[in-house]
Amino acid sequence: MSRLRRLLVQSRPRFWLYLAGPALVGIAYGARSTADLYAPASLALLAYFLLPANVYLYGVNDVFDADVDAENPKKEGRERRYRGDPVLVAAVAVSALLGVALVVALPATAPWILAFLALGWAYSAPPRLKTKPPLDSLSNGLYVLPGVAAYAALTGETAPLPAIAGGWLWTMAMHTFSAIPDIEPDRRAGIDTTATVLGETRALAYCGACWLLAAVVFGLLDVRAGALLAVYPLFALGLHASDVALDRAYWWFPAVNAVVGAILTIGGLWGVVRA
Repeated sequence: MSRLRRLLVQSRPRFWLYLAGPALVGIAYGARSTADLYAPASLALLAYFLLPANVYLYGVNDVFDADVDAENPKKEGRERRYRGDPVLVAAVAVSALLGVALVVALPATAPWILAFLALGWAYSAPPRLKTKPPLDSLSNGLYVLPGVAAYAALTGETAPLPAIAGGWLWTMAMHTFSAIPDIEPDRRAGIDTTATVLGETRALAYCGACWLLAAVVFGLLDVRAGALLAVYPLFALGLHASDVALDRAYWWFPAVNAVVGAILTIGGLWGVVRA
């Protein structure tokens, strides 16, 4: 049980919805009837992106970042340092195989799940995109891919381009914002990121700009979605004008993202119910 608990901690339960949430949104907007919401494809994708995908993504990160995380204070509280546990390595391998199994069972998801697995590996493992700004930021569009995969599984079609582009921009901002508290530990470890290159103030401005563009692009798809996403650039502006420490604000985002994601999901479900 202690090993299972360590595995769950390293899968970042606070951030599970960062992958499962987009899958939920993709299901809500890809469903053509209420039956689609409970279809085996929907349940399988939601289950995968709720836990195994998080084990894979953060497990790869922890294994290849063990030396860097020695300087990271975030690993002393809500997160855990990797200390050579073979169970985590095995869990990462099993999680990757489950993703491949989904590709075989649901061929329409193949480009998106394979891209997720590839980017999830390349971000932390060689070629370590996380140390090559701005590729560290750009590669985090991988968080959009669960939603695109779910939409494709239910419709057999690619999700609307503004939804993919807007979501990609949003994830770029979220990635860099999450890297701001790591600026000093990363610099001490000799790691370059978009946040270390820009510094705290300019990195926050970069996040605000990406969030603003995301809101504009979503607005091209639906003005209501654009208005909802506008909360993020306003949030960045508020942080800039306040004295709230960004490493403290970082921990607010799981709740903020859960609320925004829930509103988006309810909007999609409303469309299914009315159909």
